[in-house]
Amino acid sequence: MSNVEQDPAELRCGGVTTAAEPEAELLEPRTVPLGGPRAMMVGRTLPNRDRRMVGAWCFADFYGPADIAGQPGMQVPPHPHTGLQTVSWLLDGEVLHRDSLGNEQLVRPGELNLMTAGRGISHSEESPAGHGPVLHGAQLWVALPGEQRDVAPHFEHHGDLPVEVSPEGSVTVLMGELAGAVSPARTYTPLMGAEVSISAGRELRLPLEADFEHAVLAMSDEISVDGRPVGVGEMLYLGRGRGQVELGSGGPGRALLLGGVPFEEQIVMWWNFVGRSHEEVAQAREDWERGRASGAPDGRFGVVHGYAEPALAAPALPNAELRARGRTRKPS
Repeated sequence: MSNVEQDPAELRCGGVTTAAEPEAELLEPRTVPLGGPRAMMVGRTLPNRDRRMVGAWCFADFYGPADIAGQPGMQVPPHPHTGLQTVSWLLDGEVLHRDSLGNEQLVRPGELNLMTAGRGISHSEESPAGHGPVLHGAQLWVALPGEQRDVAPHFEHHGDLPVEVSPEGSVTVLMGELAGAVSPARTYTPLMGAEVSISAGRELRLPLEADFEHAVLAMSDEISVDGRPVGVGEMLYLGRGRGQVELGSGGPGRALLLGGVPFEEQIVMWWNFVGRSHEEVAQAREDWERGRASGAPDGRFGVVHGYAEPALAAPALPNAELRARGRTRKPS
């Protein structure tokens, strides 16, 4: 998924602070357009004003449930990525992925699309022809650590993820490990991501890695985390050192549980690139614009075939130098 803002802010992320983390911090989403002139609106909780990351999770968009009957739905033209993994997860509907490696994959609810950008890849995402009436899901990014940020790009689709079921609900492990269930998805730092489905009026207790920091993204109404209400689209950051968390819901509820070892590196995230310096990001932008103008399939980002509209142009770089700073804006 693309950050299609034409004046993207410099996002200063990464770096561990030694100050005590809060017991809980509510991160409210901001509404941003996705997909240009026919944009659908999404809620973005990461990066947030004061907290940019949860482990290596550096970007989280939540959308729907949106009524897209008779409408284009999601339409994101070809765009580039570097230094990250994109994680596509649906609760309802379907999205067609195409990338410059030649992969074409329809993702449905309960299936994971995982694209590792590495040194450079481009892709498009769209609601396919004849799509259903509802679209509901999340798109997340994972920052790659420095030694792997230039790996060869690759794509994974996992349609059979581990699911743990109990009377209180169920847990689907997207990435990493939770309660002994291990996802087959490739990871580059210690992290986990899981969808938690909660039975109406019940509470589901889950174990946590004490070395991880965690957060819960509410994907439906009436979600509570350790008894605290969390509104749909909001994220409750839980800090580190917890051994368990309890998720509840008044009605049938769904949430994403994210966690990971705090990301020790300082990074710059601008538009669709994750890098370590202004020069690195500026070079990625230049390479994308050169390849986009020429349509050269052997360029750094390749070419996406099959999407009906032109690739996205990169926004202009800000006048000031992009600088890598800490993962939070709070003083250490």
